[in-house]
Amino acid sequence: MRKTAFSALTVCLTIAVLVAAASCSKSNAQKQPENVTVNMFQLKVEIKDALDAYAAKYTAAHPGVTVKAETLGGGGDYGGAMKAKVQAGQMPDIFMIEGMGGYEIWKEYIADLSAESWVKDTDLALKVDGKVVGFPVAIEGYGLAYNADILQKAGIDPATLTTRAAYEKALKLLDSKKKELGIDAPVAMAASVAGGMWWVAGQHNLAAYWGGGLDFNDTSVITKALNGELDEARFMQYAKYLQLLFKYADKKILLNGSYDDQVGSFAQGKTAFLHQGNWVDPNLKQLGVTFKIGYAPHAFLDTEEKGLYLFAPSWYCVNAKSPNAAAAKAFLASIASTPEGHDYMVNQAGMIPAFKSVTLKPSGQLSQALMEANAKGGNYGVFFGMLPDGAGQNIFGPIFDLFAQNPDNINQFITDMKKAVANLPKK
Repeated sequence: MRKTAFSALTVCLTIAVLVAAASCSKSNAQKQPENVTVNMFQLKVEIKDALDAYAAKYTAAHPGVTVKAETLGGGGDYGGAMKAKVQAGQMPDIFMIEGMGGYEIWKEYIADLSAESWVKDTDLALKVDGKVVGFPVAIEGYGLAYNADILQKAGIDPATLTTRAAYEKALKLLDSKKKELGIDAPVAMAASVAGGMWWVAGQHNLAAYWGGGLDFNDTSVITKALNGELDEARFMQYAKYLQLLFKYADKKILLNGSYDDQVGSFAQGKTAFLHQGNWVDPNLKQLGVTFKIGYAPHAFLDTEEKGLYLFAPSWYCVNAKSPNAAAAKAFLASIASTPEGHDYMVNQAGMIPAFKSVTLKPSGQLSQALMEANAKGGNYGVFFGMLPDGAGQNIFGPIFDLFAQNPDNINQFITDMKKAVANLPKK
């Protein structure tokens, strides 16, 4: 009996060893994949070069893994491009969504990232039903960027730009001194749907109406819109502010300009204000900007507004159906948790990381202004991610484009927006 028991024990131990070995082999295979290509598809054109360089560096440091990053930006139809990839059987391993609208479209492909090591290091991961489904690309934000030298020459203190009336006075003054200041127009802003710049007005500027002057987490205005109704008194104030920006914008840029045209005009000192976020820091550096830059609030109300707009605008998702999902997760983890990843986010891409363990500080002036505003508090939330997918581009963008073409027709703009909101697709 003892011999029989010993033999059984031997068999059991042998099986356990074999199972453990198989498990270890499988684990090692996951940790050290061979000939895996991680395809990444993202829409932040301003970080393309930095991301490409980091992907190449990661590839060189991880034999058997190749990371390829493809970028579609500048207002391109990212959603349409994603759908085309799916139809072609080319769903990327890592892709980007900008909120719940994107999640609802791609949720069957979105992996649960709750167990990833970086989750505990951020407050901005995208969560749905208690699960983490999105890796926050960065903290972004914006106000109305200004050239401090031009404002100083014109006798304008940016700290006073806290109401619509203050902006009206400042813009009128700048316009009257264009020749003296060497500018083409007070504002560099684009709104053309055809030029792919619908998002500047129909998404980012409209966000001022959704959240400006409210508590950071107050979604009451956009919730009202999702139920089909505009706050008419508030929207009238907003429309008057937008009308000012359109009236004093460089018309060529406003109606036909590209991203490069808009940023380039500001970088060359041809405009006093730039309607863009801190994501332009790398572009401004490339263009050799040395003048002092800051942010003033999008103060559209009659009452004072002093905050900027801060948000996590987009998230990376991992394709749950991909055989390369483990390698994709490892690549994202490297961005969040390694010195090389931190250097990429802050020093190379000029972003404000969403991860608490990052100690590096961005060099870009606009990113620094956002970090200061974040530390100070009193900022506003950005809620366009709550809208139905494509609403900014396909519904609001064309309406803002038409208003840009004829800023005097404010009543038509308000009528068009009331109708658009009333007919928003219900989720």
